[in-house]
Amino acid sequence: MIDARFTRRTALTALGLLGAAAALPGGAAAAPAPRPGPRSPALRSTGRRVAVLGGGMAGLTAAHELIERGFDVTVYEPTALGGKARSIPSPGTGADGRLDLPGEHGFRFFPGFYQHIPDTMRRIPFPGNPNGVFDNLVAGDAFRLALPGAPDLTAPASIAPLRTDIYDPATLQQSLAAAFSLGGAIPPHELAVFLRKLVMFLTSSLERRTGEWEHQTWSQTLESDGKSQGYRDVLVSALTRQLVAARPAVVSTRTIGIMGQAFVWNAMGTVPAYGHLDRLLSAPTNEAWIDPWAQLLRDRGVRFEMGWAAEALEMSGGRISSVRMIDRSGGATTVEADWFVAAMPVERAVPLWSPQILAADPRLEGMRQLHTDWMVGIQYFLRRPAPIAKGHVAYLGSPWALTSISQAQFWRGDFAARYGDGSAHDCLSVDISDWDTPGILFGKTAKECSREEIAKETWAQMAACLADSGDALDENDVVSWFIDPGLHWGTGGIANDTPLLINTVGSWANRPDARTAIPNLFLSGDYVRTDIDLATMESANESARAAVTALLEAADSPAAPPSLYRLHEPPELEPARRIDADRYRAGLPHLLA
Repeated sequence: MIDARFTRRTALTALGLLGAAAALPGGAAAAPAPRPGPRSPALRSTGRRVAVLGGGMAGLTAAHELIERGFDVTVYEPTALGGKARSIPSPGTGADGRLDLPGEHGFRFFPGFYQHIPDTMRRIPFPGNPNGVFDNLVAGDAFRLALPGAPDLTAPASIAPLRTDIYDPATLQQSLAAAFSLGGAIPPHELAVFLRKLVMFLTSSLERRTGEWEHQTWSQTLESDGKSQGYRDVLVSALTRQLVAARPAVVSTRTIGIMGQAFVWNAMGTVPAYGHLDRLLSAPTNEAWIDPWAQLLRDRGVRFEMGWAAEALEMSGGRISSVRMIDRSGGATTVEADWFVAAMPVERAVPLWSPQILAADPRLEGMRQLHTDWMVGIQYFLRRPAPIAKGHVAYLGSPWALTSISQAQFWRGDFAARYGDGSAHDCLSVDISDWDTPGILFGKTAKECSREEIAKETWAQMAACLADSGDALDENDVVSWFIDPGLHWGTGGIANDTPLLINTVGSWANRPDARTAIPNLFLSGDYVRTDIDLATMESANESARAAVTALLEAADSPAAPPSLYRLHEPPELEPARRIDADRYRAGLPHLLA
């Protein structure tokens, strides 16, 4: 996430301000690894047939960019278009002409620093919207940090810089101290440590971010040992566990820092190109985005072959010659094309790397070292609206690292009139980001619980965080609930079909580029190296654009490549970064270390 998973997820918001705080280390991703050298003319092709293997965010983006440039595109998707970003109807809940209640893998979150996703959205028509699907984004005005046994913190989703000269390191630290005091939840001396680290990362060179912060965990960087519970819950754990389902003891500081820097500049309003920090859709994802997108692609000629998954890549003459596909019933077929874009998640791509594939591109072997974790949602459909906050809510200190959004307040129309049997008036969508810590009700981890236990335990943890705020949750308001069907319970326990990539320390070296050494195979997915460097919808979209750019070059296409954007790096901090680059090359620590 995170975009969240952040889908990943996802990019969550309950952390707007906290994101700025908790995400401080470094900035833009390091320069990509060198591309493979020139290919033999015998391996080049000007063919137009493209097989896109996967119809999630990465696959749809690749299909969109390719069909606009005159290619013949077929998308093969085993489950449903949109992947983890889609909405999922709760079957059999609609009555009297209403739609089924809208479930989802996890709620959608579109931070203002996302640039690729908004660009795509503006190119998808939607009735009555001058800017297409983009106009279905609405702003969350505030976010809430709910702490059990302590006053909750509610803050606007943007903060104004206190000084116009905030890029001076000393002034920057003073401004951030005022902005991120978090109502005194963190002891002043510990906050000072955090702010020093924050400014240190904001002024770190790209070389240090890749060479040092990539190999240090978030917990190590923030010196979490011996700190207060508030420091560990808010500044160490919240951005990692509740935004991207990453464990602070293993996640790369560089990765969290890139996201954090983006939150900082977005929240402080210093980047005109960025939008509102906390944005979400005005309807369930399929209604507001995925269905119009798929229809646009069909209208332009994209073919969707549903129910088919890639089982093996076949090579001949140094190229991919075909893909063996299987369907849910065990049927098989062979797909031939001129170009292949592997747009499935990392856990589905790795089994395709046969010895022959790895011999042709040994770098793909590193993908076996990449890690995934769980970040899965549950939706509660309620008899009464539950506007706990005018934005996202982070339940700090909750064992399962919960974050929620009350959706009906942002969706167009009357919820009860449009969905279910008329008895539900709101959808409280909750992301569960920690599946390995015992809960407060049953004393079991989420992975040890049944569906019903997960529903009860999640509700109990939210209620505990809100109990002292006057916003008590009443379980009698629950009409029904829905858990992502990607979870399966069997004799061996619970399994998850939709895990989330986690950026562990040192994992950048194991992540591939969109272009492979196989001349007609390209990679598109949130595990591919991107500027945003986090498993999010934005990263998946960016990687697809990079794959299409590489494909156009390989095909000698005259078409202009897709637009690619980079996260903002304040030019005002460039002198400080140059100083740090010199110190890093000399083997010296950062000046603030």
